[in-house]
Amino acid sequence: MFRLRTLALASAAALMMSSALAAPALAEAKPKAAAAAKKDAWPGLPPGASEETMTLRDGVKLAANVYKPAGQGPWPVILSRTPYLKDGRIDPEKDPKGEENRKRLVQLAKHYTDAGYVFVLQDVRGKGRSQGFYAAFENDIEDGYDAVEWAAAQPWSNGKVGMTGGSALGITATSAALADPPHLKAAYVVVNPADRLAYSYPGGVLKEKDTVGWLRQQGTSEAVLEQTRRRALDDVSWNRVSVSANRKYIRIPIFHVGGWYDIFNGGTVDNFQVLQNEGAPGARGNQKLLMGPFGHGPLSGGLAYPGFDRLQLAGDQEIRWFDYWLKGIDNGIMDEPPVTYFMMAAAEKDHASPKNRILTSANWPPAYREVRYYPDAAKTLSAKAPSVEVSSVKYRFDPANPVPTFGGANLTFERGPEDQRQVGERADYLRFATPPLDKDVVISGPVKVELYAATDGPDTDFMAKLVDVYPDGYEALVLDAPVRARFRNGRLPQDVRMMTPGAPEKMVIDLWPTAITFEKGHRIALHITSSNAPRFEVNPNTGRALGDGAPRVASNTIYMDAAHPTALVLPVVYPAEAK
Repeated sequence: MFRLRTLALASAAALMMSSALAAPALAEAKPKAAAAAKKDAWPGLPPGASEETMTLRDGVKLAANVYKPAGQGPWPVILSRTPYLKDGRIDPEKDPKGEENRKRLVQLAKHYTDAGYVFVLQDVRGKGRSQGFYAAFENDIEDGYDAVEWAAAQPWSNGKVGMTGGSALGITATSAALADPPHLKAAYVVVNPADRLAYSYPGGVLKEKDTVGWLRQQGTSEAVLEQTRRRALDDVSWNRVSVSANRKYIRIPIFHVGGWYDIFNGGTVDNFQVLQNEGAPGARGNQKLLMGPFGHGPLSGGLAYPGFDRLQLAGDQEIRWFDYWLKGIDNGIMDEPPVTYFMMAAAEKDHASPKNRILTSANWPPAYREVRYYPDAAKTLSAKAPSVEVSSVKYRFDPANPVPTFGGANLTFERGPEDQRQVGERADYLRFATPPLDKDVVISGPVKVELYAATDGPDTDFMAKLVDVYPDGYEALVLDAPVRARFRNGRLPQDVRMMTPGAPEKMVIDLWPTAITFEKGHRIALHITSSNAPRFEVNPNTGRALGDGAPRVASNTIYMDAAHPTALVLPVVYPAEAK
């Protein structure tokens, strides 16, 4: 199993953005230097590494640590490109855990060199020992191409290069794959988005604490952060580096690893689905997907999912992946099912259900049937569609008193299946739940909410949560996502339309995919509100940008009648044990 080692290396990356900097076209440009620069050893090197430098097509020099196996080469190469410093932090005052992290880097390198690979860990442009200006993920298509081709041309390389990494390192690996460098043969990517716009502004709402907070940690100026707050619209600068817009150019096998509570849950699954079923030659039919019960760091709350280590039964899947694609070893990995996923179930710590288990599938998602659960004015949730002509519930949303965040797919703070009872009883927080289930309800696939809602002003937000309510009352968050009303029809400028006060509109909230068994005796719940802070930016309800004028209290209405059937849409499957 990958042991989340790439997540540790990535530290806490997010898919965020910086200013939309233009980048040179790929054309047929080649790296200017095919050999490492010779110089005195850098005293900050981790043990076992040698530092080598390459020159990008625009003259910027990038530094990398190179770890070689014992014996005589050349060898295949595994490359990672990181914004988190190839040497680790060597200033104990700035990073007390720096030495521990450096030891992890050495252990990571040994993981590859023991398997007969050269491991190359490169500082991206503007970070660590590399030259240039750092603009998060804006240059990694061209720079990644050059880095792969440089690595392939070195005397210690046999010309076959794989890329690996998690989070930010997964983004740089996928970015390089978009450029289709000739010597890139495969990749192993852990937690990676499909679209930077969608994952920085899900539903058009800025991920306040993670997006802005992570960029600030990377040294991004306050002026650029202010620009970031105003970049919710779809434009060419987003799509130039978007995986979803450009993955038709990927021609390699990729092993995709993601977590059900990870910030890039949906992107990991989406990249697999498209490349596996619709990808270019070399990519189509050669993808793998693994989804586990983890987040972008340790889970918070009272649940703990058991049995995930059993994925090691197949051996070290990453090394097996590279052995097959870089060494030509027929180890059977491509004869195994393309999809492996963890089916979550009741998982209170020390009392986890045996229905937590690992499943496989020929594709994602497994066959399912959409089942709609409809909320009603009595705050219940049922599979029976509403027949009443009029039914709604109204609440006041005050931006000065937002609903607090407890868990979710977060990066920089508490994450995962936290207990939503912590929200408390609030007039602006609506809970709808089924009666206790008389049999298991098993879902695997995409989850969404079809919401019919109105507001008394030009704009507002709506938030939806899928919750597993335990018999003891624990409200375990499964998925959550927002929609900004003005973006209900899309994010292109011509799609943006303010609300007509008091007029109900249909909005679809994409909650992303999951796999979970709502066990007998549990209740399925849908929670609806209009804020979730600091996870998401709080809408001022004015139709203007945050800070542009005073916010206003909104009167928001959720409709639940025959003409406006708000529904939680679940992908229900029927495993043998549930029949």
